[in-house]
Amino acid sequence: MNVVLIAMILALLIPIYEAWQDDDIWQKMLAFASIATKTSIMILIVSVLRDDWMIGVVGVIILSVGNAGLMLLAHLLKRMNDINA
Repeated sequence: MNVVLIAMILALLIPIYEAWQDDDIWQKMLAFASIATKTSIMILIVSVLRDDWMIGVVGVIILSVGNAGLMLLAHLLKRMNDINA
């Protein structure tokens, strides 16, 4: 169990490094979407291992709603760039 979680945390560091390194807003948003997805998958795995369905519900909510808000923000930024161009 600990090895799987450590591997997931290391995989989580890759998009964090990419968001820190790049100045392009679209690359940062993709990195943050990847972070949100990986975090929610980690929460789901922990909930299955602990046999706690309440933690699993939180992971599902983060997985479904978290990326929807990020996609809305991406659409608004695209519209603002289209108007200014």
